[in-house]
Amino acid sequence: MHISLTPELEAGIRQKVASGYYNNASEVIRDALRFWESNEELVQQMKLEVLQKRLAIGAGQAEQRKFVDQSVSDIITGAKNA
Repeated sequence: MHISLTPELEAGIRQKVASGYYNNASEVIRDALRFWESNEELVQQMKLEVLQKRLAIGAGQAEQRKFVDQSVSDIITGAKNA
């Protein structure tokens, strides 16, 4: 398998190996993937909580009749870029 990394990621991997904790880049990548897999559910839960808070704010604003002159598409694009 061949993967491409940004220079910043490569530098981070080299730094981990240089620290002596890992023997090579493959160990760093394997450990990172294991961490990602074990924490993926937690990250999704955190994202869901942020979304729920934002929706609650929007619902409160709607109840107060506070609206904006934006399309739903514009709002979604703005949220993705935030």
